[in-house]
Amino acid sequence: MAALLALLSSLTWGTGDFFGGLLARRRSAIPAVLAMQAFGLLSIAIWASVTGTWAVGSFLLAGLGAGVSGSLGLMAFYRALATGTMGVVAPIAAMGVAVPLLYGLVRGDQPSTVQWLGILLAVVGVVLASGPELAGAASPEPLLYASGAAVMFGIALAFMAAGAGGSATMTVLTMRVVQVAIAIGFWVRWRGFGGITRRDLPLAAVTGVCDVGANLMYAFAAALGPITIVAVLGSFPPVATAVLGRVVLQERLLPMQVVGVLLALGGAVAISAG
Repeated sequence: MAALLALLSSLTWGTGDFFGGLLARRRSAIPAVLAMQAFGLLSIAIWASVTGTWAVGSFLLAGLGAGVSGSLGLMAFYRALATGTMGVVAPIAAMGVAVPLLYGLVRGDQPSTVQWLGILLAVVGVVLASGPELAGAASPEPLLYASGAAVMFGIALAFMAAGAGGSATMTVLTMRVVQVAIAIGFWVRWRGFGGITRRDLPLAAVTGVCDVGANLMYAFAAALGPITIVAVLGSFPPVATAVLGRVVLQERLLPMQVVGVLLALGGAVAISAG
């Protein structure tokens, strides 16, 4: 069940990234992220109310850490997309999986030999599926933003895993409250949301709901299974985004991306079978 939830979180994250990328091309990075977070908070608050999981505990501190690091990561990620190319940004940002992976190993997780092979295949597959275009001259700005996003995303995933044992829902809810509080801070500073209009709200809503849904599935997966496995299976959003680009936008997948998708899927099978 943990492996399935982690894979579903990847699919949902990848879908959210696809729509979020469309919005980020219309508006500047920070206003786009802030609009998404507002819809995300609304959806997780409804979920907590329906399931009756409102509670207070030490997991709130984990949610706080995840909220701050997650916001910084999203802002850096969309800024990187706005100033660079997805082929450069995505592989770097995807490497944030190393942080929760190391966290799990330090905590005592012990993957089997087959699972280690699956982890290796999955990580390589994610990088290749992102369509890296690292040859040629690249501006240092998107590379720096993408690197910062990777670190922040990884820290957020580790915090989410730490809080999930107490309450996955409340960890994600606290994370969203913090992110919206940050959004309010920017609103006070800017006196507005940087040109976000009614026409942008559907994209923001879909992205926000997908993002919080993926967070919730990842947190439940982390509560049920070893974080070393969950983190890797949850690192497949670039695969989902690449496939959506091919299906929806008719973008051609490079041979490298096809190989990456196959490797990632093979890694997922090995991890689950191990």
